[in-house]
Amino acid sequence: MRLAHSPSQVERQPRAVAIGTFDGVHRGHRAIVDAAVRTGLAPTVITFDPHPRVALGNHVELISTLERRLELLGDAGAETVLVASFTPELMRLEPEEFVASYLHAIGAQAVVVGEDFRFGRRRRGDAALLRDLGLEVVPVPHVEGVSSTAIRAAVNEGLMATAAAMLGRPYEVDGVVVPGDQRGSELGYPTANIALDAQLLCPAHGVYAGAALGHRAALSIGTNPHYGGTERRIEPYLLDFEGDLYGTRLVVEVWEKLRDQAAFESEQALIEQIARDVEATRAAVRPS
Repeated sequence: MRLAHSPSQVERQPRAVAIGTFDGVHRGHRAIVDAAVRTGLAPTVITFDPHPRVALGNHVELISTLERRLELLGDAGAETVLVASFTPELMRLEPEEFVASYLHAIGAQAVVVGEDFRFGRRRRGDAALLRDLGLEVVPVPHVEGVSSTAIRAAVNEGLMATAAAMLGRPYEVDGVVVPGDQRGSELGYPTANIALDAQLLCPAHGVYAGAALGHRAALSIGTNPHYGGTERRIEPYLLDFEGDLYGTRLVVEVWEKLRDQAAFESEQALIEQIARDVEATRAAVRPS
């Protein structure tokens, strides 16, 4: 996949272009990219960073990092992704100016659109305007029951199978491994401590089964109430893994909530519970 940050970096050739934020690249987003691929034109995505609602001052729990979004768009079949900076200047572009600068400039012949597609200043642009400006419009029906809002609600409640059904894959936490309290090593279950960007969506506090780096992972999300913690930690224990992960990016699939976090009557009781969590993780089934 080729990555660009301005239209001038994109070779002009016949293209089918999908436009949107594509946060999470869920099943509805993939249907749009699939439609671009099926046209036979060069499948191209124009996406925005930061998220338009964030740029407008709203709080949005992002489903994926930009890095992961780009990886997923490439996996979905996009040959080129243009990341357009969502700046005040871009927001002020009239739809006709956007078409000239971002679509005609890269050779777009078709634009793939979902239902209620709007673009340009005050969202004035629509499919009819695209046709008036000489572009073929490829409409894609809404995928029933799938939305970023519903995915956020499911993840916030720890309903990972529900989220996975909408995403078409398990939900993921994605961040860099940083030093933690080292308690896991002392207990016999060394964990990685993931620094999650504050803007990213995080599952409800609890203990989960999941996977990372080809290993199953028992994942603790929360404040470690057994030790009286107050700061949220995201700590996966990768089963049967040996190695140093400090400073590396780790993407952890979150499959199933096993239990709520709890304080235990003793450290031995905690160790015994972790052992049960590990066995439950070995038995867990990956949702999709």
